[in-house]
Amino acid sequence: MTVAPSKFADLGTRTLSALILAVVAFAALYAGGLWTAVLLAVGAALMVWEVREMVVGQGRGLDPLGMFLSGTAALAVIVTELTLMRYGVGVLAAGALIAFAVARRDGLQMIAGYAYVGVAMVCLDALRTDTKYGLVAVVWLIVIVIAADVGGYFGGRLIGGPKLWPRVSPKKTWAGLGGGLVLAALVGLVFSGLTPGTFAFEVVTVSILTALVSVGGDLGESSLKRHYGVKDSSRLLPGHGGLLDRFDGVMAAGIVATLITFARGQSVFIWT
Repeated sequence: MTVAPSKFADLGTRTLSALILAVVAFAALYAGGLWTAVLLAVGAALMVWEVREMVVGQGRGLDPLGMFLSGTAALAVIVTELTLMRYGVGVLAAGALIAFAVARRDGLQMIAGYAYVGVAMVCLDALRTDTKYGLVAVVWLIVIVIAADVGGYFGGRLIGGPKLWPRVSPKKTWAGLGGGLVLAALVGLVFSGLTPGTFAFEVVTVSILTALVSVGGDLGESSLKRHYGVKDSSRLLPGHGGLLDRFDGVMAAGIVATLITFARGQSVFIWT
């Protein structure tokens, strides 16, 4: 008699690797400064490597263009931390121009992936440098994205139902999306209650919007993997795949949250 695999068979591995990653990430984010920048720089370099693996082909080693772009993405984060965000973006732009001059059309997909990862990591570092709300903003962002992911995981497996976008992500369902948004709203409500100077309605609203953006980032990465015929961006994280698989939502949400913060001159969750 064959026993059907449990819907939650991978939950233990996913949880353990997520907890280890969360402890390391929170320690670096809490310390701030170069600790945060180094964490994000390493993440940027590894995710650019993952992009290269998807675009060029699995297991062929890191070529000179990939090494250059990985190093430039990491450098951009450090430059952002030591100076200003605009200079970090300038480093990314210079790297993209040099890579294009060398690779021409053959490297466009790689350069696009590098630019997205680099901008996202620069944005997260810039968001953290806010002396008043930097740590709280980054923690809020990560917790909301995790809530959207966890709510989607359980909503999809417990309720099931119609698929959200079966051609791109066959496991995601509309029920999962709803579960993710509901959990993100609840987490936003709790966050507002614990954070002086915030209003519950505004925080819940921006939390739901952030969760939606994170789901969009997840679907975007899933579409990329489908296009290149790979299941995971890498095998760096047991139960999760690669860093891109784990942080696709954080990167998309981080870009939007940072742009809102700098455009308004107030942290993304402060609405007065």
